[in-house]
Amino acid sequence: MTLNYTWRSCAETHRGAVRKVNEDSVLDRPEVGLWTVADGMGGHEAGDVASQMLVRTLSGTTQHLKLSQFVNQAEDLIHSVHDNILERSESEYGGRTMGCTVVTLLVHENVGVCLWAGDSRLYRKRRGHLQMISSDHSQVNEMVGRGLISEEEAENHPASNVITRAVGATPDLHLDATVFDIKRGDTFLLCSDGLYGELGMSEIDAYLRGDEVDRVAGELIQAALKRGAKDNVSVIVVKAL
Repeated sequence: MTLNYTWRSCAETHRGAVRKVNEDSVLDRPEVGLWTVADGMGGHEAGDVASQMLVRTLSGTTQHLKLSQFVNQAEDLIHSVHDNILERSESEYGGRTMGCTVVTLLVHENVGVCLWAGDSRLYRKRRGHLQMISSDHSQVNEMVGRGLISEEEAENHPASNVITRAVGATPDLHLDATVFDIKRGDTFLLCSDGLYGELGMSEIDAYLRGDEVDRVAGELIQAALKRGAKDNVSVIVVKAL
């Protein structure tokens, strides 16, 4: 049985309380069923250029009758941005490292797909339970996976900000993808590390309540700012109604 949902979403991004430039970019397209957070890296100009290139390119995504076509188009667009960033780095920035993380949520009927590279995250809240859908591409997360450090040790590890994948940052791009079901009432959260670096999972969970999502993104950003928001903060909240 095909289920048609109404999607309500809100998206906000902020430079934070310390950084002078916001290198994050967000894309909010409920009419297509696509949402993206991109966290730029490479410093002023380089990082924000990379994230803006990604969001601008993905904004051209169109609706498809088949989920596979939808996902393939998004993947192709992300890879095209990766190639363009590498070329631009050489031609305009003297080979300087520039790139961005990406986490993208695509929905088609009652199926969702997450595409990501880096440590920007996708969460899903269902029936009161908040679950992380993506998995960080970070040095610390790999160390946890190999049993070298515990999850508790990872939280304050000096290499916690070292990511192992990003769009445009290395010669090859490997996107991860995961497929999951969608149920009416599910709430999704896409965010950059500027949010979860300041707020714990239980704190984030407390804001994802009810059907009114219009103010939630702003409330989460304000909560991060009150904690000092050392990084740029980007948040998208999506609700299936």
